[in-house]
Amino acid sequence: MNRSAFVHPALFYRGDDEYLAGTVPFVRAGREAGEPVAVAVPPARLALLRDALGPAAAGVTWLDMTRAGRNPGRIIPGVLRQFADRHTAGRVRIIGEPIWPGRTADEYPACAQHEALINMAFEGRRVSILCPYDVAGLDPAVIADARATHPVVIDRGGERASGDYAPERVVRAYNRPFPEPRDAVSMRFDLDALPLVREFACHWGARFGLRPDTVGDLELAVNELAANSCLHGGGSGTARLWAENGHVLCEVRDAGTITDPLAGRRPADMSPNGGRGILMVHHLADLVRVHTGPAGTAIRVYMRR
Repeated sequence: MNRSAFVHPALFYRGDDEYLAGTVPFVRAGREAGEPVAVAVPPARLALLRDALGPAAAGVTWLDMTRAGRNPGRIIPGVLRQFADRHTAGRVRIIGEPIWPGRTADEYPACAQHEALINMAFEGRRVSILCPYDVAGLDPAVIADARATHPVVIDRGGERASGDYAPERVVRAYNRPFPEPRDAVSMRFDLDALPLVREFACHWGARFGLRPDTVGDLELAVNELAANSCLHGGGSGTARLWAENGHVLCEVRDAGTITDPLAGRRPADMSPNGGRGILMVHHLADLVRVHTGPAGTAIRVYMRR
């Protein structure tokens, strides 16, 4: 391992034995070197790895990725950077499994972009992030994307550089226009209409079945996105709401273009004085999808009913 560089391998495993063969030595090596170690994986894998580590598990930070990372856009700022930024004296090790069988087709594009953007977010950092992939349970296209988003791959044949590594291509490939919704309600807004767009979100969020506490989260998210549209997206925009597949969706669309691929994925001051924006939306929502280009930007926020 290059002790001065960021390390980001994909671990391709089949079954529990290969999973443990790839993850247990990674954790033990970190603990023996005195490095902080975190594990953020789905619950069944958490239990498996903790049992295999025995007493060594006591020094590891354990996170259920299905909760902490249910919105893939939250993982870099809210899981990986949150842990790494607390430990800046030396190398940090993290196992992160953001893609597992059962991730939905709506979630997957954000997952693939997340894996690609890790490389940019941690460039030059002394951090090792091992990403397991269940090759028996995931579509071959997912494994192909993993080869493009990880500079190193590990499988039963050993460890080697990925000849398909091209993270920027993956970010572009999943920056896709959204399909048109059915039965959406919409309103135009400008800066003077921000109170009205908040009322619009609350009214229709409740009508579409959101719980009162989730309506409040939707109101905050829509306010942040609409304010960004007014300040950075041409001064106005359109908000649309509808219900789909157990979620209430809100889309905010404007004429601006997001040029920073890590927008909303860097930790920032969460005070009312600034630093919230898309980052706050990622923390509030169950899923956030973004499509941006010269013709404008659309951001879709998913809230579970």
